[in-house]
Amino acid sequence: MFETDLGRRDRLPDALRVLLEKYPRNMWESHRNFDGLTRFWLERHLMFRKALKQWQGDTRGFLDKGRDPRAHGQLTGRIGGFLINELHGHHQIEDAHYFPVLSASEKRLSHGFELLDNDHHALDAQLAGLTKAANTHLRALQNRNADAKASAGKMLTQLDGFERFLNRHLIDEEELVVPVILHHALKF
Repeated sequence: MFETDLGRRDRLPDALRVLLEKYPRNMWESHRNFDGLTRFWLERHLMFRKALKQWQGDTRGFLDKGRDPRAHGQLTGRIGGFLINELHGHHQIEDAHYFPVLSASEKRLSHGFELLDNDHHALDAQLAGLTKAANTHLRALQNRNADAKASAGKMLTQLDGFERFLNRHLIDEEELVVPVILHHALKF
């Protein structure tokens, strides 16, 4: 049986990859049905990956290289809040608007869109843990008696664990959504 749990899955099942075989990633942008909205959506995914990497790098800089605590706290608040809020909004739009249209267009892959919706719930739990770790760390940065290095380490552990969840979901989502858009010439 195929693993559907986001935390243990290493790729989409073959049954959900049927259009990906016809429309491999290396030809997406050159396909006549690849439009500006699809490009924008993929750029949002790239933006999420970059924001997470920036947050991780800054936290490592704080832990390893003595990054200024004030600047680190500002970046944590700004990038962390941005990433968490934008991911929530992105997932809400996908679940409410895009996935129903995509699922109706390609019924044989409808369970794939249910899988992605379930991923969003799993990611919500991860985002809640990340929010808690970030808030704990920001409070520690404000408290001279707190161990800000320990809270940064815990936050980095959360960030690193979240990275695997996020990357797996984004790759699977891209490999399901884009081929459906290309195949059906969908316009949103």
